[in-house]
Order: sequence, then structure tokens, then C-alpha cells
Amino acid sequence: MFEKVLIANRGEIALRVIRACRELGIKTAAIYSEADQESLHVKFADQAICVGPAQSSSSYLHIPNIISAAVLSGADAVHPGYGYLSENSDFAEICAAHGLVFIGPTAAQIERMADKAQAKAEMKAAGVPVLPGSERSINNEVELLKICKKIGYPVMIKASAGGGGRGMRLAANENELIKAYRLARSEAGAVFGNDKVYIEKYIKNPRHIEIQLLGDSHGNIVHFGERECSLQRRHQKVIEESPSPVVSSRLRKKMGLAAVRGAKAVNYLNAGTVEFLLDENDEFYFMEMNTRIQVEHTVTEMVYGVDLVKAQIQIAAGAEIAYEQSEIVPTAHALECRLFAEDPLQSFLPSPGIITKLHIPGGHGVRWDSHIYQGYEISPYYDSMFGKLITWGEDRDEAIERMLSALSEIQIEGIQHNVEFHKWLLQHEKFRQGDYSADFLERVMTEF
Repeated sequence: MFEKVLIANRGEIALRVIRACRELGIKTAAIYSEADQESLHVKFADQAICVGPAQSSSSYLHIPNIISAAVLSGADAVHPGYGYLSENSDFAEICAAHGLVFIGPTAAQIERMADKAQAKAEMKAAGVPVLPGSERSINNEVELLKICKKIGYPVMIKASAGGGGRGMRLAANENELIKAYRLARSEAGAVFGNDKVYIEKYIKNPRHIEIQLLGDSHGNIVHFGERECSLQRRHQKVIEESPSPVVSSRLRKKMGLAAVRGAKAVNYLNAGTVEFLLDENDEFYFMEMNTRIQVEHTVTEMVYGVDLVKAQIQIAAGAEIAYEQSEIVPTAHALECRLFAEDPLQSFLPSPGIITKLHIPGGHGVRWDSHIYQGYEISPYYDSMFGKLITWGEDRDEAIERMLSALSEIQIEGIQHNVEFHKWLLQHEKFRQGDYSADFLERVMTEF
């Protein structure tokens, strides 16, 4: 097992990794920017090293400073968390070059899945269902028109190196296509430094379903069922739940086997997620593979009784997965509400500031993953998510009622936040019925 792990991240995921390391008897080294000097991950780690000023480009994304911190701390492994450098193949490769174990997949695996068009081609070759579309990135507008004519409209243009809804444009017909293509390329180049895009057939009213995977260095790959991630605002997840209210045990097995088959095709190592689009006829299609731990890993942990972050660390240290696929079955229902410092009544405008009052809910089946405390200042430099509230129930109704109770108990003052928005959403008739798709929130926002 490792002696010390450097955590190349901040906020709640850095705290999550610290807790997992403590349970494994591993010392931790935290990195922080000048703006995060008072953050809890800095206070709770065994060691903390400043890696630069507030701007992420000069701190949490600055590879030379992070590697220097790892070497200086005496760490023998690096956990990247999610976001930032977690899916950066160069970072994984540089870690290895400095004798540091990257707690995640290999650099080659990250690179293979980072190009969405290439990943789609590899999954198709492995027998995983994929959406009709381009086999690779589109090179010019002539090729674009030819492919779209073949697969039919509407189509979705996506950034090859993208994610999180950036570099995406919908074209309902040929008249909209060229403009959408140019806008998608422009945004992809600005956000990802890569303007390559690819085309997929657009599925009406799809659900966004993801399958959680673990793979070890002994050739074992297992899945932990699905997470329902269709409640999204501008392609960013808001509430996640597991199991999905529409996925039967038969469909779960079918999607899980497809995800494992795709992961085995690339000899996948460590935690990862295969994301599918599910249509109204229970047909599913590969969308992308995330080569990291997900924000919403918590609901899977609650339903399947597994610590995914500890498993990541153990697998990176050479351990074999301790589960047979037949032993992995859902035993409950869980929800996660992402809490943001933003004002839902002002177009979700970010609301940084000092938290002047804080009361956290508790009780049976309630989990709180966060880095905030009373007196903590939420910085304008980083993502506005300040916590995740997770509830567990023996069934979906109990998990929802427990979440509503927890949201009613939470007290946060000094910033605007989306607690009331979550309460409204959880009581929406369509949500209670499990009758929603990826475009649901965009359609009902005016009701709120």
C-alpha cells in the first residue's frame, strides 16, 4: 500500500480522498491555491503545499507546480479527483515519469477515450451499441453535409475533446447545419484547445444513464449498476439517483454487460463510467466514457455498499477487485442533490460570499459531502458547487421524502443557493412519477 498520496484537487472531493486514505492508514498531502488557504482539505491533510495564485491555470492546472509538490512531499501516488487534471493523459504520463502512481487509468487509456469520435469507433468495434453518425472527426463542410444527409435530421454536433455540454450544437435541418457546425468548432477550440467535432443522430427525449465500472490490473472488470442523470440544466447534472426509475433488472444487466465489454476492449483500469443515451423504446447507445471518479459516485456507494474511492486507491496499489459480478446487486435507493452558490431566481447567477450561518441536516440515511463551514468564503474563482446532499431509502419514495426532510432542515445564510429549487423539483409530479428525460428541466423551468 502507498505511504503518502498527494491530492491534486480541492474542495469536497479532496476531503473525500483524505477520508478514504485515513481509513487505509495512508498519509495525505494537499495542494492549494492562495485563495484556498482556509479550505478544510488544507486543514485536514497531513501536509499542505501552496501551488500558486487563485486562478486555476496557475495552481490546480499547473502541472510543474503540482509535480514539484508531490516530489517535495514525498508522496508515492497522486489522486486527481474529478475535473481539473483527472482526465489529462499528459499529467498521468508525467506522474509516471516521476515515479508517482496515478490513481486512475493509464495515460494511454485516458487518451483513447478523450477523443469522443475515436472512443465511439472503439466501442462500436467492441459490439457496444452506438448512435448513427460520423466514424471520426469531421474534416470539412462537404463531408459534414454528406454524412447528415445519410443519417437524417436532426443531428447533434459535438466536440471530439469535449464534455459538460461545451462545443455542442443541435441542427434540426440542413439550413441550420453549417452555422451550428461553425459555432461548435469555435467553442470547442476556445474551451478545449481542439476544434475537432463529430456528428451523431439526435435522439428525442432521451434519458442519460451511466454505468459505474471498476477494473483492476488482474483483468477483472465489474459494474455497479446504473445512475439516472437526466435531470440537467444546460447539460450539467442537478440531481442523480440510483437505480433509475425506468431501468428494469433485465435492462440493467444488458447495459452493464455492454459497458463491461467496452471497458475490456481497452483493458480499462481503475474507476470509470460509461454513459449511455436511453430512448423511449429501451434502446441504448454509447455516448462517452469518463475516465475518472464521478461527482455522483456517492449514490452508487449508498445503494451497493461499496467505497469507490478506497477501491480506486487499492486497485492502483495492485489489489484485486474483491467482488464477483453476481454479488453486486442494488439493495436500496439513493438520491444526490448538488448544492450550488447561485440564485435560481436570477438565471442561476453565481453567488460567492462568506457563509454567515450553517446548519447541516443529519439522521438515518442522510449523507453530507462538502468542504464548507460557518465563516468559510465561497470564492468566485472556482465552480459554485459547495456540497452534495445524499439520502438513502429502502425504496425511491422513502429516499425522496428523506431528501425533502433534509433540505427543509438545512440552513445556509450569507449566499444565495438552490435548496428551494431542489425542494420544488423533488415535488414535481413528473419527477415523482419518474417520468422525465434529459430535456425535462429546460421545459419546466418557467414553472419554477
